[in-house]
Amino acid sequence: MHHHRHRERPPKMASSSTTNNPRFLMFFDFDETMISENSDDTVVNLLPNQQLPKWLLDSYREGHYHEFSGKITAYLAEQGITKDALLSAVQKIPPNAGMLDLFRFLQSHQQDFELVVVSDANTCFIERWLEHNKLGHLFRKVFTNPSHFDDSGRLVLQPFHSHSCPRCPDNMCKQVILREYMAGREKERGGVGFQRVFYAGDGSNDVCPTRALGPQDAAFARRDYPMHKLMMEMQQSESTEIKANVVPWVTGADIEDYLAKIMKER
Repeated sequence: MHHHRHRERPPKMASSSTTNNPRFLMFFDFDETMISENSDDTVVNLLPNQQLPKWLLDSYREGHYHEFSGKITAYLAEQGITKDALLSAVQKIPPNAGMLDLFRFLQSHQQDFELVVVSDANTCFIERWLEHNKLGHLFRKVFTNPSHFDDSGRLVLQPFHSHSCPRCPDNMCKQVILREYMAGREKERGGVGFQRVFYAGDGSNDVCPTRALGPQDAAFARRDYPMHKLMMEMQQSESTEIKANVVPWVTGADIEDYLAKIMKER
């Protein structure tokens, strides 16, 4: 990730910020959470008729989206869509409503929040978008599928990891990522965990990571998107798998309001 030089704020009166251990940890999904669309759909729109051929669409198998993404990028390269065209389309994707304000809020409280991206997209797309929007420095880590352009100009995707979670696609279980990250950070912080953990998402693969959250934590589920619908069903069935508070959101302002309230609790 590119770390943009930014002026450090003068230290405030001695407070927990002097230890530089943020109290809160927040994870963000990327597609349709930080950005207003799915980055794969965005690049498909670069095709002359703005759609994939039927044979390619028909090859999609439930739970194998990563494999399907790789077929899309291969097809785009065959159709002469260049690396520059691809990345330029991705960087122009608008953020979701209120997201930039939310990131400004988080930046102004960066001594309190550690931010991480967890996404089934790929490194090239996310790094380009963050860089273009000057947000790269806000995120301590980006977990996503590794990608690179090969000599023929095709974007090649690799799976993020392998895991044994029966609910998630083969290439990524976001719950495994959250648990490993939180455990690793606790060690690095001298045994100090985070007071609260937050997760913002929209998709069905954003439900599994919320199982790693506790009753002090919050899962921000984009209203009427799959994550929200699935979590509402789980609450109705009185499933005890989700301990976190489920907070529906429509814009970044909804998330910001909730976090601002938490900040005041001290």
